[in-house]
Amino acid sequence: MSFHPQMPYGEGWHKSERFIPEEGPAFAFTPEHRAQLEELCTHYPPERRKSAIISALYMVQAQQGHVTLNAMRHVAEVIGCTTAEVEDVVTYYVMFFTRPVGKYVLQVCRTLSCALNGAEKVTAALCKHLHVQPNETTADGLFTVMEFECLGACDRAPVIMVNNEHWHECQQPEDVPALIEGLRTRGLAALSGCHLVKERT
Repeated sequence: MSFHPQMPYGEGWHKSERFIPEEGPAFAFTPEHRAQLEELCTHYPPERRKSAIISALYMVQAQQGHVTLNAMRHVAEVIGCTTAEVEDVVTYYVMFFTRPVGKYVLQVCRTLSCALNGAEKVTAALCKHLHVQPNETTADGLFTVMEFECLGACDRAPVIMVNNEHWHECQQPEDVPALIEGLRTRGLAALSGCHLVKERT
């Protein structure tokens, strides 16, 4: 006996698609990034070089903004693993972008605490202010708005994470214009009031 309804496979809820990353231009690490990666790899036994995949992918993003299939191939070659293994990491972790994103990626946590405290309204305010939909980038290439699953700051909800690093906490829809204009005029320095920054100092 099954509690699940019978549905024809391939239709409705059963439908799925495999993510196909864009090929992108030819990619190779800059000499600086390559040297940095090789130094990092010395921290692992030679047979464990692929433990540096995540760091290598961060370098790819620092170099070209997002991770393409050609970049994955290069990482696989440098690290000594398969492209599929690199792709597994890219598609598992949300901090890697597989398409071009803005200079500032604004990820709004939508998990329970943030949702209960109005994260959807914050996302809507960001989209309205920037004239984009979630997962879109502004025409000037400055901002991308995304939703995120759990930033782990439930006591400071709703939280917006900027560029995988800076939290901006206790956000309300009316705070959005100041956040955007601060980033536009002062860059990441506008986020100096973030809880994490205060904890580090």
